[in-house]
Amino acid sequence: MKKLFTLVLMVALFIVSCGGKGQKLRVGATPIPHGDLLNLVKDDLKKEGIDLEVVPYTDYILPNKALADKSIDANFFQHVPYMEDFGKKNHIDMVAVGNIHLEPMALYSKKIKNIKDLKSGDTLIIPNDPTNGGRALILLDKAGIIKLKDNKNLSATPADIVQNPKNLKIVTMSNEQIAPRLDEVAGAIINSNFAIDAKVTKNEIILIEGKDSPYVNVVTVLKENQNDERVKKLVKALQSEKVKKYIEEKYDGRVIPAF
Repeated sequence: MKKLFTLVLMVALFIVSCGGKGQKLRVGATPIPHGDLLNLVKDDLKKEGIDLEVVPYTDYILPNKALADKSIDANFFQHVPYMEDFGKKNHIDMVAVGNIHLEPMALYSKKIKNIKDLKSGDTLIIPNDPTNGGRALILLDKAGIIKLKDNKNLSATPADIVQNPKNLKIVTMSNEQIAPRLDEVAGAIINSNFAIDAKVTKNEIILIEGKDSPYVNVVTVLKENQNDERVKKLVKALQSEKVKKYIEEKYDGRVIPAF
């Protein structure tokens, strides 16, 4: 009888222990603002029985590869055009399960205060991935700095420039390399998260996307996991008034709630 009681007690303690830990959810994210926002809702998810682990990344490639090999359950760093382009090229069936925020792309400069001050032959840096590179060129086209063959082509490259009145040199680099090179050029188009992380200030913006930009950052999962209840709870937490208020107060217009 004593042995039976001991066995029952051990089983009960095991169940309580497992219940206390909650369901694990591993989410890959770039640090700012994505990692910040995930850490903000950790305690809220714990109350929902979810043990959130934020897996940090500093580039735009590894988070999707990690999703594909299932070393993470979801990621939070990208917009839909990038997700679709990456998925198509790498044969990864991904879906967006929640709109969270917009990071307006901007042209930053430490040397000039107005785009009209760009001189003939100046160098501008833009992202080298297809969707963000096209996005940067569309921003320049809409400002009248260059003219593209098709200013609605999200995958435009410098080869699609048909008019370049100031003979600007358009250099492409990976997103994480751009901000550290800002001192060397007339200007650089940088995603807000990388600009904020590199301490590039709002005062250095000379051109910025409008709030109607379609590049909303989303929570992404493999299509087979789109109904995962853990992820649904994550999206609900990220779309809360608490997160909205935090974004508005913390990022001063360089990150905008999209829910």
